[in-house]
Amino acid sequence: MSRLLPRSWLSPFVSPAVFDFWAARLRPEASWDRCLARVVSRSVEARDAVTLVLQPNRHFAGFRAGQHVNVGVEVDGVLQTRSYSPSDAPRADGRVSITVRNVEGGKVSSHLCLHTRVGDVLELGPAYGEMTAVDGPRLFCAAGSGITPLVSLVRAAAEAPTALDLDLVYWARRRTDLCFADELREMAARTPGLRVHFVLTREAELEAGEYAGRPSAGLLDRLVPDHAQRTVSACGPAGFVDSLRALLDGRCAGFHAESFTPPAPIEPTDVTGTVRVELVRSGRTLEVTAGTPLLAALEAQGLKLAYGCRMGLCNTCACGKREGTTHNVLNGEFDGEPRSALRLCINRAASDLILDL
Repeated sequence: MSRLLPRSWLSPFVSPAVFDFWAARLRPEASWDRCLARVVSRSVEARDAVTLVLQPNRHFAGFRAGQHVNVGVEVDGVLQTRSYSPSDAPRADGRVSITVRNVEGGKVSSHLCLHTRVGDVLELGPAYGEMTAVDGPRLFCAAGSGITPLVSLVRAAAEAPTALDLDLVYWARRRTDLCFADELREMAARTPGLRVHFVLTREAELEAGEYAGRPSAGLLDRLVPDHAQRTVSACGPAGFVDSLRALLDGRCAGFHAESFTPPAPIEPTDVTGTVRVELVRSGRTLEVTAGTPLLAALEAQGLKLAYGCRMGLCNTCACGKREGTTHNVLNGEFDGEPRSALRLCINRAASDLILDL
């Protein structure tokens, strides 16, 4: 957009919507204020995963290795948003790579894997997430799609001028499920201080450099004998992360984890029945079940609300709460503070509410 007329010159004469309509005729990713990105390449990464390389417009502020971005794509005429981790280290040309695994029944993942092509335009949200680079000896533990933020960190660490002391243990069901396997082997062969271990849980026969078994003290002792002296970063399904936390948290130099499936919610002890939720902007008043997270409860009433991770990380579903008390399903805390921000995906209604929706 930098080669088009500055917005300050145009703002008295044209609305953002009209500007976007005509500017997109010149460049599909052009926009007044929305962060859009054009798909510039697509490659198959594993049996059910593809990597899309995106060229964002000037509204994208970049990311740090290990962070996430919300990706929006139009599916059947409706904009859908999901959270993905850039799988590459930050690049000088500003491009962003996302690696998407096709989840059975996943509306967005299926569209991105099977139907998105070079030239298509996606929306990007600002980067978020705190599982970023740390100094000193490190141990990365990845399972399934959890490899994407960690491979970004591996790539960034391999390019850094400082000495590297990093072990990556990567769990998958089968060899064909591994993403970046050849690249990781090549990186380990040419990068002093980088060691990669592949663990396959459902492979009948193992090849050189492959191991079997689920997370256990014995397996970690075998692969990374000095793991107690390392800072651990773990990413994968909630059960995988929980097992590693039980094994390592408090028994290593530091433990950081993110999961891409929601943790089991804390069941409420005194939140029952239904409550009245007043939606100020839309002028509606609804009765919703008090025991259901608000995002799901409002969707059940026919509302189509923006969301990304559904785990309380990305804030896409956040809205203003004017009055009422909510119950956080992750930490069990109740919040009766008026005029506060509310993440709909991880909060239930504990009283009647007034929301800015």
